[in-house]
Order: sequence, then structure tokens, then C-alpha cells
Amino acid sequence: MMPLSPIWLSLELAAVTTVILLLIGVPLAWWLARSTSRASAAVNAVVTLPLVLPPSVLGFYVLVALGPNGPIGILTEAIGLGTLNFTFTGLVVGSVIYSLPFMVQPLEAAFAGIGQRPMEVAATLRCRPLDAFFNVMLPLARQGIVTGVIMTFAHTIGEFGVVLMIGGNIPDKTQVVSTEIYTYVEAMEYTQAHILAGGMLVFSFIVLLALNWLNGRNKKGRTT
Repeated sequence: MMPLSPIWLSLELAAVTTVILLLIGVPLAWWLARSTSRASAAVNAVVTLPLVLPPSVLGFYVLVALGPNGPIGILTEAIGLGTLNFTFTGLVVGSVIYSLPFMVQPLEAAFAGIGQRPMEVAATLRCRPLDAFFNVMLPLARQGIVTGVIMTFAHTIGEFGVVLMIGGNIPDKTQVVSTEIYTYVEAMEYTQAHILAGGMLVFSFIVLLALNWLNGRNKKGRTT
């Protein structure tokens, strides 16, 4: 019987990564959409870097950073957590870095499209900036938030190179769906690989269908 632990582990990893990136991505995207400083270009490049770097390269450097001689590894060992390599927490760290642009870019585009006018109007009504952000800007950026959440969750589910480099392929600990497919293919157990790969294919199609539906709904809302 095919074990279900990789499926649950993939869902847990995707959910935790999405929540963390939502908390990080909203303020970061807001700053990038508003900033005119030269530093914003460098930050934007760093955010976009996972899109162009091979997953194995990114995974290798995260592996080194989390190791006993890396900056993060030295810190986690100093506070008694040990190294995070080949642990679920390590997978979360790598997934947050790898999926960062999939959360930030839709949010940045949404905030940039809204512009500064709603905040200016809220300021004339003596609304505090923080209240205006939560009560005005976030509802207006709803589509960008939903798109970012869906894309981040789906992208994390399908990760392979980064999770394999950082977490290995340890059953019940760091083995996710993508690495389990790899294990089945190596063992020439193509039936099990077909089942998991087919499930991933259907999942990806549903995600793209949902995004297209949301975009179409938003266009209709603008024309009415």
C-alpha cells in the first residue's frame, strides 16, 4: 500500500510556507511598490533570484547556510536547536526562500496597480496609516493576495531540487510527494510513480484553472 505520509508532509510544508510568506510578503511587497530608493532595485533582484537560479544551486547554498559552519547553523546551535539540515524546519526555511517571488510579485503588482490615491483619501478623513492599510489597501489587493497564496502553495507542493538538497529523502521526516516520485522511478515502480505524478498533474491543472477563473472574474468586475 502506498504510504500517505509524503502527501500529508507536502500539504503541511506548503501550508506553513504559505502562512510565513504571507506575513513576510505583504509588508515587503508594499514597500517595494511604494519605494523609489535604489535599494529597492537590489531587494527586488534578490526576491526574484529564485526564479532564475537552478534549484540545486539555491538548495546547496541554503544547505551550507544551515550547516554547522553556516551563519544560520551557528546561530541555531548557539541557542540549542542544533542544525536544521535534513529536518522539517530546514525544509520550511528552504521553501520560504524558494517560493518568495511567487508571493511577493502578485502582491507588489496589486499594490502598484491600486496606487496611492486610496491612502491619500483615507488620510484626508483622518484615518491612521496602519488602519488605512488594513481596512482600505488590503481589501483592494484581495485578488493579488489570493493569487499569491495559491501560487505559493502550489509551487511549494511541487518543489523537488531544493527539498532534496536540504532535507534528503527521509521517510516520515523529509520525504515529500516529489521526492517520493523520484524514489519510485529509481526503483522502477512506475505504477506508484504514475499515481502520484498524475495526482500532481491534476492538482496543477486545478490551480491554473482557479487562477484563470479569478482573473476572468476580476475583469468582469471592472467592466460592470
